[in-house]
Amino acid sequence: MSSDASAHAPVRAILPDGSSKDLPPGSTAGDVAAAIGPGLAKAAVAAVVDGEVVDLMRPLEGEVQLKILTERDPEALAVLRHSAAHVLATAVRALRPGAGIGFGPAIDEGFYYDFEVDEPFTPDDLERFQEEMARVIDEDQAFERRRVTRNEARDLFADDPLKLERLEEFDEDEVITVYRNGPFLDLCRGPHVPSTGRLANYRLLSAAGAYWRGDERRQMLQRIYGTAFFKQADLATHLERLEEAKKRDHRTLGRELGLFSTDNRVGAGLILWHPPGAVVRMEIENYERELILRHGYDLVYTPHVVSERLFEISGHLENFAENMFGAMEVEGGRYRPKPMNCPGHIAIYQAGQHSYRDLPIRMAEFGTVYRYERSGVLHGMLRVRGFTQDDAHVFCTGDQVGNEIERLLDLVDEMLATFGYPYTIELATKPEKALGTDEEWERAIAVLADTLDARGVPYTLDEGGGAFYGPKLDFKLIDAIGRKWQGPTVQLDFNLPERFGLEYVGEDNERHRPFMLHRVLVGSMERFVGGLIEHYAGAFPVWLAPEQVRVLPISEQWVESAQDLVALLKSRGIRAALHDRDTLSYRIRDAEMMKVPYMAVVGEREAEAGTVAVRRRGGGRKQEIMDREAFAALVRDKIDTRALELAQEPGEG
Repeated sequence: MSSDASAHAPVRAILPDGSSKDLPPGSTAGDVAAAIGPGLAKAAVAAVVDGEVVDLMRPLEGEVQLKILTERDPEALAVLRHSAAHVLATAVRALRPGAGIGFGPAIDEGFYYDFEVDEPFTPDDLERFQEEMARVIDEDQAFERRRVTRNEARDLFADDPLKLERLEEFDEDEVITVYRNGPFLDLCRGPHVPSTGRLANYRLLSAAGAYWRGDERRQMLQRIYGTAFFKQADLATHLERLEEAKKRDHRTLGRELGLFSTDNRVGAGLILWHPPGAVVRMEIENYERELILRHGYDLVYTPHVVSERLFEISGHLENFAENMFGAMEVEGGRYRPKPMNCPGHIAIYQAGQHSYRDLPIRMAEFGTVYRYERSGVLHGMLRVRGFTQDDAHVFCTGDQVGNEIERLLDLVDEMLATFGYPYTIELATKPEKALGTDEEWERAIAVLADTLDARGVPYTLDEGGGAFYGPKLDFKLIDAIGRKWQGPTVQLDFNLPERFGLEYVGEDNERHRPFMLHRVLVGSMERFVGGLIEHYAGAFPVWLAPEQVRVLPISEQWVESAQDLVALLKSRGIRAALHDRDTLSYRIRDAEMMKVPYMAVVGEREAEAGTVAVRRRGGGRKQEIMDREAFAALVRDKIDTRALELAQEPGEG
C-alpha cells in the first residue's frame, strides 16, 4: 500500500487462504470484510495489509495481501488499547480543557497517556475520567483518519507544544495523519478500532509522574495507566491478577518480613540487606557456588573501582557511558565504579599465556557493579543502581562454542528448576548501537540459533535486543501468577576478544583469537531476590527461609524442654528460634505473619514424651505429633533436597 489516496485501478485483496476478492477502486479493508460476509464485517477490528496493521477504513490500492483481524487475533488487542488511550485523552480534555497532550501508546498490560497539567491527578480525578470515558463510549464516536501536510498539522496543534515538538521530528517524506473521535483530535499514526463503542471493558488503574520523553531534564508530566480487553471475563481475570500482584509486592513484603530497606542518606537505588534478607541471599549464593564449581567454573574476584582506560578499550565509554557513574581523579588518573565485570575477567585471562589445551577457561564471580539508572525508573530491588551479578565468562575455541552453549543451557535449566521457575527463551539480535560488522553478527546469531534448533528448544526473536558487543539468549522466568521476569542471559561476544587482543596458541603453534561467552544465572541478585519474594509471596521454601522452625512453648514451665528442641534442631544445621513471650495465640499468629515454614509447639504431653506438635505453614490449625528426631530429619531432608513444598499435611499420604 503506497499511499492513502485511492488509485484508479480495482482493488484485489489476496486472503490468507489464497483466495481473492476484487473490489472497486478506493475500497477499504472494511469493504473486504463485508464482501466476505456480514458476520466478519461485524466482528472485524482492524486488518493486516502487506504486513502492516491498519484501520478498517484505510483505502486500499491495487493488489494487497490482506488479513481481517477480529478479537481472536493477538494483534487486535493492541489496536483496542491504543483506541482506549484516545478515549481517555478525550475524557481528560473534556474535564481538563487546558491539559497538554503527549503520547498514548498501547503497552503489554494495557495503555497509558501522558498529560501536562498544573497539579497531579488524584484517585477522584481518575473516577471522573472513567465516567466520562463511559459517556464517550456510549456515543459510539467514529475514529476518523485524515492525512495532513506538515503546515496543516502545525495549525491544528498550535496550542499543543508537546505535539508540535513531535511533529518536527518527522522526516520530510513521512506520512502525517490525524485522528478525530467526537471533539478530540490527535496527531497519531493509528490504527484504531472503527468506533469508541467497541471499548466496553476497560479500567483506569493509576496515575504517576513521568518525564517528557523519559528525559529527567525535561518537564514532569502526569501519566495515567489503564487496561482494556475485548471480554469482561478477561478484564476481571487481569484485575484479579493485579490485586494478587499487589499482595505480593516485594517492597511491602520486604518491609514486613524485615528483608531489606533503602535509605536516602545512603542513596537512591542502593539496597541495605537486613539479616533475614542476607540469609536468603547467602543460601542462593552458596547453592550457586556449589552448582558452578560442579559445572567446571573457577572463582575470581575483581575490584569495584577500576581505571577508565579499561572501559575505553572495552567500548563501554563509547557505547554505555550514559549508564555509568562519573569518573573520579586519583593521582592524575581517572577511575570509575565498574558497570560490568567482563573487562576485569579479560585482564585475568591476559595475565598469563594460554594454549588450546587450557581452553575452555570458565571464570565466575559474584561481582558488584554500579550503573546510573534515572531516578524515575528505580523500583525497590527490581531496578537499582548498585547490584551484584553472578557473572561468568567462558573463553573457548570456535570449535568449542556450540558445546559450551549446550552446557550453559543445561546449567540454566538445573538452576531454574531448583527455584520452580518455568521459562521462555528469546534470541536478541543486533541493536542500533553496536560493535562489529553485520557478517560477524549474523555468524554469531546463527551459532546461537543452530544450538537451540539442534536441541529442539523453542524460542522467539527479540529484534534489536542484543548487547552492543554481541547477540544473546534471554531467559524469561514465569512466576506463580504468570508474569515474566528477566532471568539468565547467555551472550556470544566476538568483539571484546578483538578489542583486547586476546590470544591462545593453537595446535598449529600459531596464535588464535578465542571466543568469549558471557553468562549470568540469577542476573542481578537484588532483582532475583525481589522477584523471588513476589513469586513465593514471601513464603520461601524451607532451604531459603530465614527462620525455618519457630519453637513455641505453651507456657513458661515448658520453656526448658523447648530450648532442648531448639538445640537439637540447631545441631542439625536448622535455623530455629525460641519464642516464649506473649500469649500462644499471638505467637502463632506472628509466626504465620512472618511466613515461618514450621511451628513446633511444646506442652506437657510433648515434654514428657519427647515429641513435638508440628504446624505447617498454610496448614491452618492442623498439627501432627512427631518424634523430635523424626521432625529434625524431616526438616533437614527438605533443606538438603531444596524441596519447593513443605511436609505433607497431617493425615495425608
